Amino acid sequence: MPAVAADATHRQAVAAAMAALGELAEVDVPLGPMTTYRVGGSADLFVRVRSVADLERIAAARQASGLPLLVVGRGSNLLVSDAGYRGIAISLLDMATDVAVDESSSVVEAGSAVLLPVLARQLASAGLAGFEWAVGVPGSIGGAVRMNAGGHGSDMSESLIDARIFDLADGTDAVIPAADLGLRFRGSELRPDQVVVSARLQLAHGVTEEAKAALSEIVAWRRANQPGGQNAGSVFVNPVPGEVSAGQLVDEIGLRGFRHRSAVVSDKHANFIQADEDGSADDVRELMRLVARRVEAETGYALRSEIRLIGFDS
Repeated sequence: MPAVAADATHRQAVAAAMAALGELAEVDVPLGPMTTYRVGGSADLFVRVRSVADLERIAAARQASGLPLLVVGRGSNLLVSDAGYRGIAISLLDMATDVAVDESSSVVEAGSAVLLPVLARQLASAGLAGFEWAVGVPGSIGGAVRMNAGGHGSDMSESLIDARIFDLADGTDAVIPAADLGLRFRGSELRPDQVVVSARLQLAHGVTEEAKAALSEIVAWRRANQPGGQNAGSVFVNPVPGEVSAGQLVDEIGLRGFRHRSAVVSDKHANFIQADEDGSADDVRELMRLVARRVEAETGYALRSEIRLIGFDS
């Protein structure tokens, strides 16, 4: 389809979505500041979800327009292109922030917008064990379910019972067992239009002092081994979990500190890519490509992105 015709079709789709969303729709909202990279462009439309009724209206807007959907969450695992996102981006930060703990069963239900480090500390203080690893992961419950987030020898699949999923493709709202989510190493079978509303975790009774000590150890390790600043954590999935790490491969071929314009491989951890202040998301993406190409050429390992790349050409 010619570019002019494609643009006209897209404008019609945006207009149809705006008509369905009404006052919920915000136009050309910058997404970069909502991510830990703090670079990148704007979304055509943005919705701050406050209720299931809002999700139902978004589902109707999707059906009316055919526009793609993106759940932003806490933005700790997203890189949005400088061109932005040509679809509807949504945030559940105004809705899914509750935490409920059943002390008798050690079952915890947390909204998708709950921060992992905050929840890890809350559960340790409550004497619950099994979620200490999450104190070192700067994301949210929703993103953690979608990506099967993990670290320090554990991940979400170790404790996840089920998740409440709202399907924006058909408007259904259902609780899905963890076994049916297709959880794998840093991934799942959830589609972009399936929104994690909340999740239930099965933890164990523990000793508060021991749990807090474990948290302190993880935080200290993170500060000593991982950089701060503008990044989204590990860039590449370890090609052989537990045996071959992506950071090790990048380091071995001498790319620690390697720079492409406003993006640089961290001097502190070779599987982190930092963005300069006021830098470019496209520079980060290009540096990822350059590093992956060098690693494959020199080691034979093909690296897969652990970060969700939004708005880029495939």
